[in-house]
Amino acid sequence: MSDAAVGQPESLDDILLASLAALAAAGEVEEACRLAGRACAFHRNRDIPAWNRFNGLLHRLASKAVGARLAEN
Repeated sequence: MSDAAVGQPESLDDILLASLAALAAAGEVEEACRLAGRACAFHRNRDIPAWNRFNGLLHRLASKAVGARLAEN
């Protein structure tokens, strides 16, 4: 649940996650994956809950990336 859902202002991570999802929805899945991976690397050993959120997004998007689709064929 995001902070905004409980009446708190959105965090920068909330905004970045929404932006990456929008980027992927606009057809830029691979770039969204690269950026989500960078966010994961940033949060690793600093903020595990944030790392989990970006890691989850990365894994959801990775299955939609062109390279993943080519590997299935």
